[in-house]
Amino acid sequence: MIEIDWAAFLRVAGAALAGAMLVVGFYAVGLRMLVRAGRAPVVAPAEFTDAITVISEKEARKAAKAAAKAAKKSPLSEGQKRLALLAAYGSFALCAAAVVAGLVLIIAK
Repeated sequence: MIEIDWAAFLRVAGAALAGAMLVVGFYAVGLRMLVRAGRAPVVAPAEFTDAITVISEKEARKAAKAAAKAAKKSPLSEGQKRLALLAAYGSFALCAAAVVAGLVLIIAK
């Protein structure tokens, strides 16, 4: 007969939930700080087949132009932008550290 250690199961479930929240949270804060620093990520559209709508090159250029314009309008000083950029990189580093720590926990056991 198979017995399940429910306490261990709940600890693993809680750790997985906490780890996922950390990774998503650090990544979200990193993106927010990146945008605050005036470096909004602009992703080129991908070409898909079938019925998926893809933005045109004109729309992509318009979005990039709008992002550049928004970056110029930023009320932050250059020092504040640099600090926001460092905070973004730090947040991304914490996100990576959370992923590595999770992998170490999986591999070590």
